[in-house]
Amino acid sequence: MFTTRSINHTNTSQDNKITELSSILEQNFETKINKARLKFISMMILALCKIKTVNYTALANVFDSVTEAESSLRRIQRFMADFDLPMKLISSFIFGILPEKKNLVLVLDRTNWKFGQSNINILMLGICYKNMAIPIMFKMLDKRGNSDTAERVELLKQFIRWFGTDCIDCLLADREFIGHHWLGFFNKNRIRYYIRLRNNFKVFCFDKNEEKPVFWLFNNLKNSQFRHYPKIVKINGVLCYVSGLKSHNREGKLDYLILVSFNKPEKSLEYYKKRWQIETLFKAFKSSGFNLEATHVTDQKRLEKLFMIVMIALVWCYKIGDYVDENIKPIKIKKHQRKAFSVFKYGLNYLNNILLNLSNKLSVNVLQFLSCT
Repeated sequence: MFTTRSINHTNTSQDNKITELSSILEQNFETKINKARLKFISMMILALCKIKTVNYTALANVFDSVTEAESSLRRIQRFMADFDLPMKLISSFIFGILPEKKNLVLVLDRTNWKFGQSNINILMLGICYKNMAIPIMFKMLDKRGNSDTAERVELLKQFIRWFGTDCIDCLLADREFIGHHWLGFFNKNRIRYYIRLRNNFKVFCFDKNEEKPVFWLFNNLKNSQFRHYPKIVKINGVLCYVSGLKSHNREGKLDYLILVSFNKPEKSLEYYKKRWQIETLFKAFKSSGFNLEATHVTDQKRLEKLFMIVMIALVWCYKIGDYVDENIKPIKIKKHQRKAFSVFKYGLNYLNNILLNLSNKLSVNVLQFLSCT
């Protein structure tokens, strides 16, 4: 539960919303961003939630300002070109409004798309919470394809510098994220992990004194059977445990889900199932939310600033949706027993309706969800 219901905020002007949102952001950023910049960021967030896209021209058209759309567009462009928005400020703000700050399950993944000849490639670190990962920090990759170990380690070191290791329960990641120095980093810092391995990845088995493809350890399983290999193995010189699930994919072909872990392998599948929450996060950034792929921005520094502002809007909408779903009006369950909307989309639609219709029928003080107090 995030907060409580408050007085009815109906028919408040857009200018008041900007002022109130700026005031809340000012409390959190403690004069590190001046009032004019905070007002602009507030206008950006409100515009994002109105039209559900990051396209600059579309945003400028719905800016709550007496200036013409062309002037608003130039203002957006100047902000993205000239203003320095440190990620630590945004990450610390989001961490401050998290409902939980201990035993955090971190999840690492990469999302990408292409605009013209430019490849947009983002390494994202999120925090699992209920049914969507909360974005906490990211790194823009100036290349196509996978991240390398140094990039991943630096992102995790950054998290540890800002928030420490005591708050971390474990980290989840897919098959892309594997390697000697990567696993060694977690072992050295005593951070638990549950990471998927490729089926043909080689592991050294001490009982057989030889390397084997990891799927070989689970080849005798029955369909849909999951097992923890009882003995410690070595992967790229790092001691660890492996667990495996044998099953058939949608095409009927034999497949394996193989997980490597630092300890507690019996919990590996239970934890790894939470990894899908970052996929839900990426959908919120893209097709199911703010349509990030509609941006024509390819400059990394400018894209970083846009991405950070979207992060604030996204977390705000998620918290609103979670509260309304849990406490006031639950999301409808369809015949296939799934929710009609994601919690994020529920909150985005609710906030969108307030901004467009100036009416708050459920009397929820939505601004309180961005307050650390």
